[in-house]
Amino acid sequence: MNRFSVMTCTAIAAAALLGCSERAESPAKVNRDVAEARSDANTKVNDARQDADQKVNNAEQNVASADKDVQKAEAKGSYDIAVAKADGDYKVATQKCEALSGSAQKSCKDKAKADMEAAKADARATYQR
Repeated sequence: MNRFSVMTCTAIAAAALLGCSERAESPAKVNRDVAEARSDANTKVNDARQDADQKVNNAEQNVASADKDVQKAEAKGSYDIAVAKADGDYKVATQKCEALSGSAQKSCKDKAKADMEAAKADARATYQR
């Protein structure tokens, strides 16, 4: 090897060693860096906790709203069933009244109508609670 090659290789090796060397930082800088990293981590954890709490609160509100919707649907369904039953009972009763004549038929139909109206009133009262 010639002298130039040896000097070039030596210079390259020295530069590589200097660039790759890991020097220890001062204890004060390490303490600052650790404190900063800890503070950043705590902030991120607190932010994540707040986001999670908000999502849980939103989900609970959605569940409460859904429960209320279910209760309304059940109440409306019960009302609709009661009204349909009252209408059906009225139609059956009036058909039975057709076997009667005169004032007996009229009284029978009047009673059937009164029973239907009472059943519907009960259904409305129950639905509005």
